Amino acid sequence: MKFVVTAGPTREPLDPVRYLSNRSSGKMGYAIATAALAAKHEVLLISGPVALPAPPGAKVVRVTTGEEMFTAVSAALEDCDVFVMCAAVCDYRPARCTPQKMKKRRQPFSLALVPTRDILASLTKEKHDCFVVGFAAETQELEANARRKLEEKNCDLLVANDVSRAHLGMEAEENEVVIFSKTEEPKKISRRKKTQLARNLLKIILKAREKCLTKKS
Repeated sequence: MKFVVTAGPTREPLDPVRYLSNRSSGKMGYAIATAALAAKHEVLLISGPVALPAPPGAKVVRVTTGEEMFTAVSAALEDCDVFVMCAAVCDYRPARCTPQKMKKRRQPFSLALVPTRDILASLTKEKHDCFVVGFAAETQELEANARRKLEEKNCDLLVANDVSRAHLGMEAEENEVVIFSKTEEPKKISRRKKTQLARNLLKIILKAREKCLTKKS
């Protein structure tokens, strides 16, 4: 089975040395890719800038910006069975990227931002045959936000986690998630190492995909 997994943050440049980004370490996405490889699946890992070694056996495409990630994912979905959108893509980018380093000023500075493309929502609007798993990092109203994103982004599963707690989720070694689908009650995977959580999550994804295929046949 062919998996496409995205991982890590994206970076949106302001000038040659500065950029907007987020706290994503890529550990969750890399753990999912590793779990899929261990289960003898083929994995294409589309990774933003991270300080992690490539999982042995994975084909890795490295990107920096959200548009680069969109281009890579768009091409990969043509031949994919399971798509796991675990990357934390920046929601905004600077309206203007200057070719030279911006000098520090003494007066206040305002930065104009424009929304970036919603990769998951953009791609799932088109006809596709892959099973889609989205991720949502939330700090409040986790269930309400997760259910909304499940519908808006046309996912088969939506994995949500609360990133407001210290030492859990972004940058941490451990995570705790709730998995939402359109047909079943939410499933919670309690706090554990991301490597173990990825193995648990992989089993749930494969079981849900099998049910989905059975309904279509």
